[in-house]
Amino acid sequence: MSRFLLLASISPLALTPIVAAQSDERREETIIVSAPGPERSADELVGNATALDREDILETLNASLGDTLDRQPGVATTFFGAGASRPILRGLGAERVQVLTNGIGVIDVSAASPDHQVTADGIDAEKIEILRGPAALGYGGQAIGGVVNVIDGLIVDDLPDEPFSADLFSAYNSVNEGTELAGRGQFTAGQLVFTLSGSMRDFDSYDIPDFSESAFQRAAEEEEHDDEDEGEEHEEEEEVRGTAENSFVETQTLSAGVSWVGENAFLGVAVRQQTAEYGLPGHGHEEEHGEEEEEGEEHEEEEENPFIDLEQTRVDVRGGVTINNGFLTDIIGTLAIVDYEHTEFEAPGEPGTVFGNDGVEGRVEFDHTFAGFEGAFGVQYSDREFSAVGEEAFVTPTDIQNFGVFIYEAQEWDDVIAIEGGLRVDMVEYDNVEFGSQDFDLFSGSFGAHKHYDGGLWLGGQISYTERAPNESELFAFGPHLATDQFEVGDPTLDKETGVNVEGTLRWAGDNASVGINLFVTEFSDFIYLEPGTAVVDGELTDEGDGLPVFRFVQQDASFWGGEIYGDLVIEEGLLGADWEFNGSLDFVEAGLDDGGNVPFIPPITFNGDVSAEWGAYELGAAVTIAGDENDPGIGQLPTDGYTTLDLRGEVDLSDFGIGADGTEAFVEARNITDEEVRFTTSVLKDLIPASGQNIRVGVRLAF
Repeated sequence: MSRFLLLASISPLALTPIVAAQSDERREETIIVSAPGPERSADELVGNATALDREDILETLNASLGDTLDRQPGVATTFFGAGASRPILRGLGAERVQVLTNGIGVIDVSAASPDHQVTADGIDAEKIEILRGPAALGYGGQAIGGVVNVIDGLIVDDLPDEPFSADLFSAYNSVNEGTELAGRGQFTAGQLVFTLSGSMRDFDSYDIPDFSESAFQRAAEEEEHDDEDEGEEHEEEEEVRGTAENSFVETQTLSAGVSWVGENAFLGVAVRQQTAEYGLPGHGHEEEHGEEEEEGEEHEEEEENPFIDLEQTRVDVRGGVTINNGFLTDIIGTLAIVDYEHTEFEAPGEPGTVFGNDGVEGRVEFDHTFAGFEGAFGVQYSDREFSAVGEEAFVTPTDIQNFGVFIYEAQEWDDVIAIEGGLRVDMVEYDNVEFGSQDFDLFSGSFGAHKHYDGGLWLGGQISYTERAPNESELFAFGPHLATDQFEVGDPTLDKETGVNVEGTLRWAGDNASVGINLFVTEFSDFIYLEPGTAVVDGELTDEGDGLPVFRFVQQDASFWGGEIYGDLVIEEGLLGADWEFNGSLDFVEAGLDDGGNVPFIPPITFNGDVSAEWGAYELGAAVTIAGDENDPGIGQLPTDGYTTLDLRGEVDLSDFGIGADGTEAFVEARNITDEEVRFTTSVLKDLIPASGQNIRVGVRLAF
């Protein structure tokens, strides 16, 4: 399988030299604003960087952020049904990947549990940037896996080209009888820019190809029944198939922003209100009846359908001034104030655990030039109040403060050779109501260099060192965590986690084609993970708590290695008179513990390929994903079968017919057209529920 995937990923690129000279037009460079230091394009970063514009986001849009980004190189999803998913970068997730909104943390509880929705959403995003590896260290050691920055465009730093613009989007999905709506409008009045946006989703439970439980799970349950005493009667459980029960999703967002834009400065404020209600599939609970009920009375067991009701209000303030005094060039400040709460309901009208995360985060960056170096230095501060109250509150309330100081510098000679490096120091303090205070002093640093060669060749390398503080769950958890079916036990004595990353990059770019490869090795000391263990529960040492197996957060050295191979090819006026575009990527990561065990929930080797043909206003495309088997999962995990999915897409550019501006289109898609059973190795639900089956998606986007 691995050889096939590798050949499949590079086969379209073998034609690159043949067509590289077919056009003198250079493709537009993608500027990555999330990268620290001077403005640079994705092709100038050692780490693999990706930017999705509005059109790209809508083509891959799903109900949650991780699923929307899943087909990007080096990205996987935590998939918890349709309602919750967080991106995994190079096998690392949770707190090791920083999810940002406009460069500031999302300030939610999505990193605490895979069933918690991330509040940054692509449906109303203007752009999403993904930084993998060392380029993300400007945001601290917590971002050793990378950074995902969702840019909503509510605050602008330049006056728009047009005094008024609007963007409307609507789609229907057959797999869940679901609708998606999003709208955005922007207008100027002198030096003021006003932006309004809103979005909503209404998805029913989605269809699945066959059984909800995997073949491995069903076999394990059958073996468990066979091992029980003969003659003991067992109730036959009805096997769920055809529909992922309780996988509905409803979301709504309303946002508004106003910006003042002067000749050398800008200042803006934005408010975003987001609500969501979504089911938690795979975790229904049967109603219990007391023994006091009369003998002989029959009761039907009712299965409850737990769900989450979420609300977040976020206020962003952002401003900047251009100085150009010979040293300082720009000063940019960003502030976010967030009020977040979600309630986990066991059934309608029966509220359970309430999670809260109120916080403030600010960042000030000073861009400068000095002795040929361009860079930035600055400070960042955050203060969060995390709370969980209820029967399933497995982490006690904790206040978290983080203060960081950073500097990043880059030097380039004759547009050929460049060096770059950065340092960051963080001070993290936890104040837990039961365990008291914990302090961590953290240091991170990186150094890299790259060189341009004739003919479009680019070679770069980077080494970095990071330190990460344990999060509140790893330190203070104690209780049942139903999302993972584990009784989780933290350890307040955990040490900080350190990692050394070495990365190399080779790229070639021509006029009509490009190819690149990123390879990395990360060696962790005191890597934090969960493993089966024992704990004192209700005064007794046991390996089970509240009917769930005990899992403890422990530390051990670990090694990660892998990479991404990617490329694209454009053929103008090719076969059938169409303009053709090919894109392909192969990503792979391996992770092992020092004792020879495997790190759980690591994505398999995965190939993603796309091809599109354009005839003026009309375009047809196809996309294939091939994921390998996972036969060596971490301890306590079952194997996972690989899968192959095929998507088809057709669209019409309506602006060619005088309808709307550029970007106006109607489209129809067939996702997973073969109705393949897809189970993500990175999901805690992989053996309880698959991803959705065949989906016909139709929609329209109107731009003015």
